[in-house]
Amino acid sequence: MFKSIISGIILLAGLALTSSITASAETRVTYKSAKSTSSYYQMAVQIAENMKAGSGGNIIVTVEESQGSVQNVMEAAVRTNNYVFTTPPVLVKLAQAGKAMFKGKSNPKFNNIRALFPIPSLTMHFVMSADSGVSKFSDLEGKTILLGKGSFGAKEGAKYLKLFGLGGKVKLANVELNNAVPAIKNRQIDGFVTAGSYPAPNVIEAAAGIGVTLISLSDAQVKKSKRTRLIIPAGTYPGIDTDTVTTSLPVIAYTISNMNNETAYQLTKTYWNQIASMGKAFPWWNGVSGKMLTNIYGKIHAGALRYYNEAGINVPSANR
Repeated sequence: MFKSIISGIILLAGLALTSSITASAETRVTYKSAKSTSSYYQMAVQIAENMKAGSGGNIIVTVEESQGSVQNVMEAAVRTNNYVFTTPPVLVKLAQAGKAMFKGKSNPKFNNIRALFPIPSLTMHFVMSADSGVSKFSDLEGKTILLGKGSFGAKEGAKYLKLFGLGGKVKLANVELNNAVPAIKNRQIDGFVTAGSYPAPNVIEAAAGIGVTLISLSDAQVKKSKRTRLIIPAGTYPGIDTDTVTTSLPVIAYTISNMNNETAYQLTKTYWNQIASMGKAFPWWNGVSGKMLTNIYGKIHAGALRYYNEAGINVPSANR
């Protein structure tokens, strides 16, 4: 009887120890993303699912909705430990300099922001119906274009029209971007401008429903835009069998320096190990590569840097 009791106590102690070890092995991370209706929130959910799968349940990511990248960066000054957030790198630069939307809101803790890995870029798409006859920007004169309102794509599209000499020469449709596909199918517009990771669902729908072309930018136009050059590969969209040169706004997953090195290492390693499987299910991940580290502004976290060194992925000296 006494031996049975002792055995039971030992068994319970062993189970408690095992449970303690399991709990301590589990790393919890908060991932601040974007509005729940955006593609970037969907990406965050995909990252969370693949982090859990790729780590055998050791990395648990909780996705938080955000009102935008500025909020994400601002919270980096008050969050601690395992806080990951997404933002275009230019906002980190502005925050650290206390400029633009961060004027009067500077904080020395912005200097503790560290990069982990790139995610799909915001990619400019200038989408035209196949029968519009438009193949370059100069062909847009007299055409009816939908830019949408308030979004990055709308602002960027309006900027490009002015930059390339089309200000006042293009008819702008007063329609929301979510009506772009039915509008182009019904010949109410000749084309629309949208920004998002490729392949963009609305462009796929338009290409399948009516047939579209994408305007390709010249190298001079890309340089004038002061954005990052990006190529949408041939075959990304139905009926478009040539590469499209366009521009993009890179987006990076950042954290803060007090995330421990092992956590940053495991996050980065698991992310890259899962990229291929994510790309099979969600094609926008197929455009992500180690070459996109050149888009990072600021320092890469020491734990993430350890992974890149092990994997033989080139890291610019400015980011080390």
